[in-house]
Amino acid sequence: MEIFYYLVFGVLAAVVAALELSKTNKDRTNTSAAFNSFKNNYLLVYSLMMAGDWLQGPYVYYLYSTYGFGKGEIGQLFIAGFGSSMLFGTIVGSLADKQGRKRACVTYCITYILSCITKHSPQYKVLMVGRILGGIATSLLFSAFESWLVAEHNKRNFDQQWLSVTFSKAIFLGNGLVAIVAGLFGNVLVDTLALGPVAPFDAASCFLAIGMAVILSSWTENYGDPSENKDLLTQFRGAAVAIASDEKIALLGAIQSLFEGSMYTFVFLWTPALSPNEEDIPHGFIFATFMLASMLGSSLASRLMSHSSPRVESYMQIVFAISSASLLLPILTNFLVAPSKVRHGSISVGGCLQLLGFCVFEACVGIFWPSIMKMRSQYIPEEARSTIMNFFRIPLNIFVCIVLYNVNAFPITVMFGMCSIFLIVACILQRRLMAITDKPRTVDWTTMKEGDTEAEPLKI
Repeated sequence: MEIFYYLVFGVLAAVVAALELSKTNKDRTNTSAAFNSFKNNYLLVYSLMMAGDWLQGPYVYYLYSTYGFGKGEIGQLFIAGFGSSMLFGTIVGSLADKQGRKRACVTYCITYILSCITKHSPQYKVLMVGRILGGIATSLLFSAFESWLVAEHNKRNFDQQWLSVTFSKAIFLGNGLVAIVAGLFGNVLVDTLALGPVAPFDAASCFLAIGMAVILSSWTENYGDPSENKDLLTQFRGAAVAIASDEKIALLGAIQSLFEGSMYTFVFLWTPALSPNEEDIPHGFIFATFMLASMLGSSLASRLMSHSSPRVESYMQIVFAISSASLLLPILTNFLVAPSKVRHGSISVGGCLQLLGFCVFEACVGIFWPSIMKMRSQYIPEEARSTIMNFFRIPLNIFVCIVLYNVNAFPITVMFGMCSIFLIVACILQRRLMAITDKPRTVDWTTMKEGDTEAEPLKI
């Protein structure tokens, strides 16, 4: 079956290469030299940040196990990370809007470096502090950088359409190419050079430090709400009012939580799904294959967003429907394909079919990220962008904590079925979002100014 893995990887690599090389002027957005310089600087920083994140991912569980901790204790450490992101995420997001997004990005680097340093200690309490710091850093990674980019893009008066170029390239590089290289580099550090499971965390600290130096030397500061008389509680209230008063923002938050919740659940489930009888599967190579599928998705998103039609709100309905169908494969193969009884053997026929379906799901993930970024840039008000984006992560983190706590309580088919239902709901909500964005709005809820359009973001 080994040839199967190489075949899937090779086909995906060929398709990605063909897509990138076959782009015509119609598929590319003409931009200015000033924008290209700005975009490349951001992509460099974002790639370094993602390298620091991807280097750690494959080795967190393994490192904890080498310190002698069991599944229950490791589960508690993971829950602490997501819980920390849930509890402190909105606070750090508000501070980013108030104190500055550049400062928040630097804080991310420092916090994540400190989290990496704690991995040198086998003490449970020290590792718990590291997970809490990691949760805070994750909140900043998925809010502060995007908020800085959108604000700086607008401040420099670049074409709004050009944001799509940066978003799609960031996902293509950060969530695709960098992830693959980081996985291979981590494998070299741990296995080839035998530096131990803590080596990737030290390497991650180096990349984060380099990225922080670039931020400090080349980025300018920008803010959300510049007023000095708003405390954190007022900012929370303003963000909550914006979500409650604008159906577009509420729908966007629900869609994001449903998709990301399914995505994180998939991260936990794909290994037992492909190896129910402890089949010998190449985890690192499969991970690289998934990242290649994600690159394929981001390349498709780049083409889609370079044209005015179809709109993001339109094609994302199809993406959610396809992703829902792809996660039904473990259930279908369980009924249609006779399960293998051989333990520690090669991947089964059902496993091969599931792997293909999971690659389709990862391609949908690659389309999702730049597309949701595009919609967030359109609908979330600038004054509280980081705060609202971290509000969106609260239900996501609650859901992931519940899944982690009950991961052994339900059959794997039930878990995949639940994710598939969530994605169908996301598809329905996306359809609703498109319907209301097609309707012109005549009255703004804050200014009561006649003639406002639906595409304009609300002001808090």
